[in-house]
Amino acid sequence: MNRAGALVVALASLGCMACGTPPPASRMPDARSALARLHASQDCGVGIHASAKIDHFGKGGRVRGDLLMFALWPARLRMDVIGPMNSGVVATLASDETKFTLADLREKRFLFGPASACNIARLTTVPMPGHVLVSLLRGEAPVLKHEPPAATIEWSNSGYYVIKIASSRNAQEEIHLAPHPKDFALPWDQQRMRVVDVEVRQEGYVLYHAELGDHQPAAMSKPQVDPDGIDPPIPVSGPVCQAELPRKIHVEVPAKDEDVQFRYEDVTWNPPLTEGLFTQQPPPGLRVERVTCED
Repeated sequence: MNRAGALVVALASLGCMACGTPPPASRMPDARSALARLHASQDCGVGIHASAKIDHFGKGGRVRGDLLMFALWPARLRMDVIGPMNSGVVATLASDETKFTLADLREKRFLFGPASACNIARLTTVPMPGHVLVSLLRGEAPVLKHEPPAATIEWSNSGYYVIKIASSRNAQEEIHLAPHPKDFALPWDQQRMRVVDVEVRQEGYVLYHAELGDHQPAAMSKPQVDPDGIDPPIPVSGPVCQAELPRKIHVEVPAKDEDVQFRYEDVTWNPPLTEGLFTQQPPPGLRVERVTCED
């Protein structure tokens, strides 16, 4: 290739880099439609059961561990932290939307109180309401309350829609939604959406920022069957679902200098739920403390 030809190729390559990823041929008409497609993509998923790696970064340094987790819409949570060398459960957080408990076997304490963001943070390190954390763990974007005209949408050449929402109390939210790679040629009302980034600000400060990645379809849970045939089977908690879930979720709270990463090793939709899963009683030998805090 002569020098002139090489220059043409180089300029063309630069031009392609500037173009980035073009939008689907059938684009979302407005932010409301894009959010509706996101919800439709995940509607079958009431909740998840997962085994995960959890990685804390915060003022106390870095802590890594294994986690067994249930997250059920809208705000029910259970997290069991497994000790080193698979030594058993060392801490259990349970929240049934209103009440919070944390059995910390390492510190020999049993904490209980309201299911506030700062109480949830006692295990997760990131202070956020339960419904926000459950939404993110289910691959959803929690959406601030707003009037339809307060939400805008535009396409980013990085390959996703950017939705900006202005809410009350001087709060703003930005959500990045990416169409499923196989759906670019479909009409907009048939495209599946992935959440790849969520950020919420208030009074100019970042309340939280979440990145979601490595989206893959998740299997459907199976009913829980008593091997001895004594108790009746426990059915699954929702319809058949094999929707995508992000395998990596990274949540930051910059003002608190805290963040946590979840990495699913195994995750299923709509698990069977045993009685009392989201509540717990104080185990013998633990000091019982009521805890309150201000979000």
